[in-house]
Amino acid sequence: MQVAPPDFDRMFGALADATRRDLVRRAIGGEEGVAELARHYPMSFAAVQKHVAILERAGLVTKERIGRRKVVRANVEGLRVARRLLDQYEELWRGRIERMTALVSTFVIEDRKEEDR
Repeated sequence: MQVAPPDFDRMFGALADATRRDLVRRAIGGEEGVAELARHYPMSFAAVQKHVAILERAGLVTKERIGRRKVVRANVEGLRVARRLLDQYEELWRGRIERMTALVSTFVIEDRKEEDR
């Protein structure tokens, strides 16, 4: 079985919305169903349901039917995938900043040498 590569655009597009980020936060820490989650927001149940569906398609949450409720849970592996990509970008930018700092330091040292002459 071949695993499809993560759809980063879908994942980060889903996280671009503040309501969806809050839904993920609640899904990490709780066992709320869609109806219970909807009570936290000044929008309709259907709107919250759409937000949850977007997060589910992005692989960030799952829904599990427990009795009459659809409990929303964070998909820990999906969140780890997003974190790993962000870690790669952080490493890239830290390296660039270190190289720029070294370059600027070289110019400062050269300028001081010129001033001393």
